Amino acid sequence: MNMQTATVMAPPQPSTLETMNLPLIMMRDIVLKTLFRKNLNTTRALAQALCLPATVTQELIDIARSQTLIEATGSMGINNTTGEMGYQLTENGKARAMDALAQSEYFGAMPVPLCDYAAQVKRQSIRNIQVTREQLVNSMGHLVLPDDLLSNLGPAVSAGRSILMYGPPGNGKSSISNGIRSALGDKVYIPRAIEYSGQVITVYDPIVHSAAEGDGDQAGQLRRKSRFDSRYVLCERPTVVTGGELSLSMLDLVYNPTARTYQAPLQLKSTGGIFIVDDLGHQQEPPQSLVNRWIVPLEEGRDILALQSGEKFEVPFDTLVIFSTNFHPNEIFDQAALRQIFFKIKIDGPNQENFLKIFAMVARKKKMQLDEASLVHLLKSKYATINNVYANYQPVFLIDQMIAICDFEGLPYRMTPELVDRAWGNLFVKDEMIVK
Repeated sequence: MNMQTATVMAPPQPSTLETMNLPLIMMRDIVLKTLFRKNLNTTRALAQALCLPATVTQELIDIARSQTLIEATGSMGINNTTGEMGYQLTENGKARAMDALAQSEYFGAMPVPLCDYAAQVKRQSIRNIQVTREQLVNSMGHLVLPDDLLSNLGPAVSAGRSILMYGPPGNGKSSISNGIRSALGDKVYIPRAIEYSGQVITVYDPIVHSAAEGDGDQAGQLRRKSRFDSRYVLCERPTVVTGGELSLSMLDLVYNPTARTYQAPLQLKSTGGIFIVDDLGHQQEPPQSLVNRWIVPLEEGRDILALQSGEKFEVPFDTLVIFSTNFHPNEIFDQAALRQIFFKIKIDGPNQENFLKIFAMVARKKKMQLDEASLVHLLKSKYATINNVYANYQPVFLIDQMIAICDFEGLPYRMTPELVDRAWGNLFVKDEMIVK
């Protein structure tokens, strides 16, 4: 399936209460809590808040009315041009809403049952996509890369399997990860919340998920006209990036004891997209422990989470996991862990030719005029002292240093051997004895 033309199958709108696959009491209580918290008074307004079709919302209202929890207030024609019937909570309804809020503060968008969400994950699986060389080139066109790197990356991304990128620091592993993210050009449906065993787990996170234009929480009018289940938000394929702060606890459900609701862990929020573990080996947790946590998900495509009660349950694991490290894999993993990581790609520093291409590209962007004699000085007098070992970050570092010197000294942006010497002095820290 080519991503440029791929269309993910949208989750269909529920047509009746039976198709919701949720406990009836739970749905009724969410209706009562939403009416209580948001002070709504029409089917249309309540349907928008619940992210449900008006017909299904009316069914829930009618059930609550039959239980004397909601009462009609007559036509709203004076205040509402549609002339809709108005509704409000009865005293019994207010009491029940307060009891329900004491059990869980969740209200608003009706959650999606876990079984329905799992079916949607299969329809939009990241393993269904096919990335072309052209797409990778377009997403990484700003990078100067070895000729064979895209040949190794392409199959890894298209397979939707785990990737380990390793090599010396400062050579663009993070930039390559971001390029892979940019190459994923289609969109997926993210549930606002899911339900398991009567518990609500919020999934949609505006910080992680980028809603497609015209969607999201502010698009009320469009949601009412939506042709898909509005309990979902149409988003770019998500990307979660973690670094040295990653801990094993961040991969568990987050329970809010005040609201008595759960928030999805990072890997569940990244479902259908990419989870980037940057700087592996710099976390407090040993790298082996972090990878061991991923073995079952990577191998079986399912993750196991636990509620506060200790009850464990399965959720889909459909994520392209990218590990990035400055350490050699054999230093931080055993062979069993390495077998679970499907692709291992070494990211080396550039050769001299590519280093000069990067240097010229950065200089042009930052308006630093190059000088052939100064470049020769840099290569022969400086890099010769470190065995001509180049790194991708160095052109930006050196040119920024020279610009800072020029700004301070009031000099034009023109490369000189003297500027090279002064910039080079900040590139490395010499080993010196500190006398106290």
